[in-house]
Amino acid sequence: MRVLVVEDDDLLGSAVQKGLIRVGYAVDWIRRGADLAISMATHEYECVLLDLGLPDIGGEELLRGIRSRDPGISVVVMTARGGIQDRIRLLDIGADDYMIKPIDIDELAARLRAVLRRVNASHESRIEIEHGSLKLFPSRRMATWKGAPVPLTNKEYWLLETLLRKKQQVVTRAQLEEALYGWGEEIGSNAVEVYIHYLRRKFGAGLILTIRGAGYQLGPADRAD
Repeated sequence: MRVLVVEDDDLLGSAVQKGLIRVGYAVDWIRRGADLAISMATHEYECVLLDLGLPDIGGEELLRGIRSRDPGISVVVMTARGGIQDRIRLLDIGADDYMIKPIDIDELAARLRAVLRRVNASHESRIEIEHGSLKLFPSRRMATWKGAPVPLTNKEYWLLETLLRKKQQVVTRAQLEEALYGWGEEIGSNAVEVYIHYLRRKFGAGLILTIRGAGYQLGPADRAD
């Protein structure tokens, strides 16, 4: 799961990035509103954490821009404005949730989980989440295999979800690394291969195929039984 943090305060931005990485998210961090459009055009995000007090572009203008670019993306606003009318206005113009500064990182992570659960639950019936005996439940971030729950680490889940959402495509190693890691995170030389190995052990060798020289793809559904 990839999250974009838009925050010009170095101390807060660093704390948010490190805190969310610690609980399993891939996190990118930009400091200027002007960089938001480029980031969203070049990467897929499930959520934007948006500071309203950026020096170059107003936060409300950015919020409207996010909504016009990607109506389905989740947005959690971080703001120093604590008045009830401010909060009502933020929700009315498209925020899914908000937090009043100073930010508690554990509470932020909990609110992010809640926002993503609500979004996933509302769309779950329209998402292709079955592949043979494998079922993925995004709202609960869990998987079952032949009806039995299968424990997954965060990165195992993100990798499996990426392959399932792109199951008609060959997914490159670089694309899988992007789903697992944010900018600046150290990526092990064989990290993707290690997680693929773990998933094959849990779901069977036929679930994920190695496409030599290209990447990985889910195998035929009848091999995932």
